[in-house]
Amino acid sequence: MRLLKETNENNQQTISIIMANKLKFSVQEVVHESDLDKDFGKRIAKLAHGEKLHGCIQCGNCSATCPLSPYMDFTPRKVIAMVKAGFRNEVLSNRTVWLCASCYSCTVECPKSIKITEIMYALKREAIMKKVYPSGFPIPAMSRTFFDEVKRGGRSGEMSLLMRFFLRTNIFKALSFTGLGMKLFSTGRLRLSEKKIRDKENFRKMLDSCSNN
Repeated sequence: MRLLKETNENNQQTISIIMANKLKFSVQEVVHESDLDKDFGKRIAKLAHGEKLHGCIQCGNCSATCPLSPYMDFTPRKVIAMVKAGFRNEVLSNRTVWLCASCYSCTVECPKSIKITEIMYALKREAIMKKVYPSGFPIPAMSRTFFDEVKRGGRSGEMSLLMRFFLRTNIFKALSFTGLGMKLFSTGRLRLSEKKIRDKENFRKMLDSCSNN
């Protein structure tokens, strides 16, 4: 009787998951072929240092080996397929690329030797340049803040980085880290002063040239 009860509970849970997925699929917006960005795949391949993502055979090894795929909106395999097909807005507006831990497991297991991690980096760059990413998601905000900090002074200061980050996301949340900040400051791990490089102008020109490529 106990085994039968557990089996019924598992079946009910499976049915609930299937129904939830069907509901999620039914409310998805229909994308017409005319709305697709046909050059999206080529542009991302160029940003990924010429990576030949069109060689993907959709085997699913990248999704199977990714430790964070259960938490992603789209699995890495599906992301590659959507990039190739031109689903630009759908790819850039989801959380998948920002959850990538850069562990390179997908790259190691890919039978076509596609550098999928580099593609994820390229998608992040495209999302930041186009300002298309999940609303209120902190990872792109931190990425943008860190880049601005380095461009401004050549280095990143902990105090200014955190304050600028919280100003972009939620300034009131910074209050919850006051205790931790005081401990770090008392042990010399958090500095109020910032260190800067000497030739900041040439450094900025170098960053601008890299951003434009």
